[in-house]
Amino acid sequence: MAQDYGAQQITVLEGLEPVRKRPGMYIGSTGARGLHHLVYEVVDNSVDEALAGHATAIEVELHADGRVTVQDDGRGIPCDLHEKTGRPALETVLTVLHAGGKFGGEDTGYKVSAGLHGVGISVVNALSERLDVEVARGGQRHTMAFAKGLVVGDMSTEPLIEGGGRTSGTAVTFLPDPSIFPSAGELSFETLATRFDEQAFLNAGLNITLVDWREMSGGDGDGDAPRVQECCHLGGLEEYVALICKEKTPLLQDTDQPSIVVRQERKEVVIDVALRWSADQYNDQIVSFANGVHTPNGGTHVDGFKAAATSSSIPHPHPKPVTARAPTLTLTPTLTPTLTLNL
Repeated sequence: MAQDYGAQQITVLEGLEPVRKRPGMYIGSTGARGLHHLVYEVVDNSVDEALAGHATAIEVELHADGRVTVQDDGRGIPCDLHEKTGRPALETVLTVLHAGGKFGGEDTGYKVSAGLHGVGISVVNALSERLDVEVARGGQRHTMAFAKGLVVGDMSTEPLIEGGGRTSGTAVTFLPDPSIFPSAGELSFETLATRFDEQAFLNAGLNITLVDWREMSGGDGDGDAPRVQECCHLGGLEEYVALICKEKTPLLQDTDQPSIVVRQERKEVVIDVALRWSADQYNDQIVSFANGVHTPNGGTHVDGFKAAATSSSIPHPHPKPVTARAPTLTLTPTLTPTLTLNL
C-alpha cells in the first residue's frame, strides 16, 4: 500500500542518540568485534599521544565487573572552556560528534593520528553504561562522569597532590552497555594482547601493559595476582620483521643486520620500512600500516612500495662492454617487508 512520505517522516536525532540507535554504523558490529573496538578507540588516542611525542606508557586494565580502564602519561585532554560550546573541552570531546583536535590544519593538536578525540571516544561514551574520565593537566586533576553518553555531573577540579603519581595524562574507565552488546561475550585477553603488541612494534619504546583482573594467575602462588602482559619493543619494525621470519633462513647471513631498515621523512610524510629476504621462502609477505592502523587490504602505500622495490631490484644493462665478468647467480628471493606509512 502507498504510504505518505513527507517532512513529518524525517527524524532528527540529537547529540549521541544516533550512535545508540545505530551503533553498527560507528563501530561496525555489536558483537565481539564491536566490543573490542571500544577498547581500541580509547587506546588509539593514547597511542596518538605517543606518536606526538608526549606519552611513553599506556596501561589497560580489565576489571572483574566488566569495566575497562585505559590510562596514559600524555598531555591530558584539554579541560578549559570551549569557545563554541561554552562547556569544558573535556565534556565537548566526549559528548559531541566530530569535535576534536585531529582533523588537520595548522592549529591541530596532532600531526598524525589513528584515533579521534570527539569521534571515537564520544562513541565509546555513548555505548557505555557508565564512563568516568580523569585528566591530570596543568597541576590540576579534572574528573567527570557520564552515563550512556549523558553528563552525570559537572566537571570537578582540584589541585594535584605532590608526589601522588602522574602529573599529566588521561585515564578513562568505561563499562560497555550490556543492552547494546547482549551477545558479545567477554573481552579476549589474547585478542587485545596481540593488538597492543603490534602497536608496540610500530612505536619503538612505547610501553603498553595489559592487566587482567578477571584472571588471578597467582604468579607467586598466592592466587591473587592478575594476568599481565607487557608490550615494549625497542627494535621497532626491525624487531617485528625478525619475529615474523624467526622460522626462516635469512638470505643475508654474513652480516650483523639481516634486515634492511629505512626511515625517512619527506614533505611531512614519515615512512618506516623494514624488509628481509629469506632463502627458504618463495612467496612474499607484506604487513602494512597507515597512521599506525593495520591495512590488511593494502592501499596506495603498498602499491608504491611494490613498484619501487621491483624497479630497484631489476638488473640494469651495463652501459659499456665488459670483457670479463664474474659468474652470475640468479635467485628468486622472498621479499618480506613490514611497511608503515604515516600520512
